[in-house]
Amino acid sequence: MISALAAVAAAALLAVAPLHATVPALHAPAHCHDTRDGPPPTTVDPAVAALRLDAAHRLATGRGVRVAVIDTGVAAHPRLTGRLTGGGDSVGGGTGMQDCDGHGTAVAGLIAAAPDDADAFTGVAPGASVLAIRQSSLVFLDDAGRTTPVGDTRTLADAIDAAVRAGADVVNVSEAACTSRAEAAAAAPPLRRALREAVEKNVVVVAAAGNIGSGGCTGELVALPGSLGADVLAVGAVDRSGTPAGFSVRGPWIDVAAPGDGLASLAIPSGFTGPTVRGTSFAAPFVSGTAALLRERNPRMSARAIMDRIVSTARPAGPSDAVGAGIVDPVAALGGTADLAARAPTAPLPGLGVRMAPPPGLPPEVGAGAVGVAALAVLLLVRALRRPRQR
Repeated sequence: MISALAAVAAAALLAVAPLHATVPALHAPAHCHDTRDGPPPTTVDPAVAALRLDAAHRLATGRGVRVAVIDTGVAAHPRLTGRLTGGGDSVGGGTGMQDCDGHGTAVAGLIAAAPDDADAFTGVAPGASVLAIRQSSLVFLDDAGRTTPVGDTRTLADAIDAAVRAGADVVNVSEAACTSRAEAAAAAPPLRRALREAVEKNVVVVAAAGNIGSGGCTGELVALPGSLGADVLAVGAVDRSGTPAGFSVRGPWIDVAAPGDGLASLAIPSGFTGPTVRGTSFAAPFVSGTAALLRERNPRMSARAIMDRIVSTARPAGPSDAVGAGIVDPVAALGGTADLAARAPTAPLPGLGVRMAPPPGLPPEVGAGAVGVAALAVLLLVRALRRPRQR
């Protein structure tokens, strides 16, 4: 059995590759990680407390909204009972409701875990359902018995397509591909198409920005899919004090930020991780959860309007290249949106046309791309090649 810290650290190093020339034969590990590493949380992380989720849940819980988690799969944790369905598995050929890495389950917990009077943990959208799609893993084995990171931008694009076909309202991608400009030219088109078609079909796509130092990234790199334009919300991370996290990739393409340092979440096969999960992988779920709350409260609101609303109501918190418009604010995003949505049910909200400009590398972290593949993982310093986005 591998400890939660080890599993999380390993996950953080994972990346999704730009493209694989060949796909190796894969075999499931004999044993999946047990990521239980702490007691149920009895207090709320300060940065999470600042989001005022209790107040947000008086307005919406995400009920009736489906959030796709494209990741390492999602295990059938008790706190997701009755709200978890499988959406496919390009790694092991299963349903997606298996998670040997632990990363996807932790991500899903932050989005949609049900509350329990016995502890202080709840997801941002505890009424939402989760569509689990396994697209990446760090623990599957090749024919020689060696662990082989799995997943690339092509399989990620396919997973986004599958999520849209399955009726997802929101898609969370806690992965990032760190690649050169030349590789990006070949790798980006399938992703760009998948993102564009998702938004055209009224689906909000949220992606982690990536973690500096993860995946062995160096030089001038492109972050995929976060840097691909106005069809995806790119999310950076802040620490417990609400200041930009040192590991969070920066660039003019970052849209908003959310807590991503020292968090606890759901573990496999049950229980909780310790307050050790760290990375933009775990910041993205707060934004995906907020999108789910908005979709429940305003079913007629378009995907672009939801994205713009999240950005326009964010709380300023530092340089825009680190946090974009600021820290996501679920309560502010939900306030007064019914009237706005009625005025523009299928178009961006008036006055919100411009979007703000935008793992053992970091030991106890599970990074963005926490489990991707060789290069779509926690990206490195990305010198964003994207200008401030416009809708």
